[in-house]
Amino acid sequence: MTARRPGPDDPVPGGRTPGDEDDRLGMTKVRDLVIIALVAAVALWILIRYNYGAFPSLPWPAGVFLYLLAAIEFVIGFIVRARVAGRDIGRARGQLHPIAVARVMVLGKASAILGAIAAGGWVGILVFLMTNGVLDAARADRPAAIVGAIGGVLLAATALWLEHSCRAPDDPDGERDASDPAPA
Repeated sequence: MTARRPGPDDPVPGGRTPGDEDDRLGMTKVRDLVIIALVAAVALWILIRYNYGAFPSLPWPAGVFLYLLAAIEFVIGFIVRARVAGRDIGRARGQLHPIAVARVMVLGKASAILGAIAAGGWVGILVFLMTNGVLDAARADRPAAIVGAIGGVLLAATALWLEHSCRAPDDPDGERDASDPAPA
């Protein structure tokens, strides 16, 4: 007896079929990013509280990389948004391939998570540094923590905008107009 290959409509483990709504890549929720940032803040605060003397001083350019990523994603967002709005998505020469749009959306999702982790981590460090105003080293490390925290928030916000730019204009999950009736 030979084993049959699973087909597209066969259930996957867990009883779902591959076409279920759960298989779609949804937009990142701000609530999820806040939770990620809070976990990162607590984790870094605990780490730095017990090991501050073992770390080198924080250079202020440490968080500048986050600004660079945010700027790149901001530009990519404008390009993708213009192509999507102009319905210039497809497989023809000169069009933006749908897989490229999906990759940009995944980049936005990953960057939003990275931004939340960075913002939370830098805020956790900043909270420790603000509560230890007696140490000269803590006062010297504050600018780096502020630059990093702002960079993390900026990256997360830009990444959410990039994700939003990848949405199709007729996406049913998108924002509704005020004149549209609420779904029943």
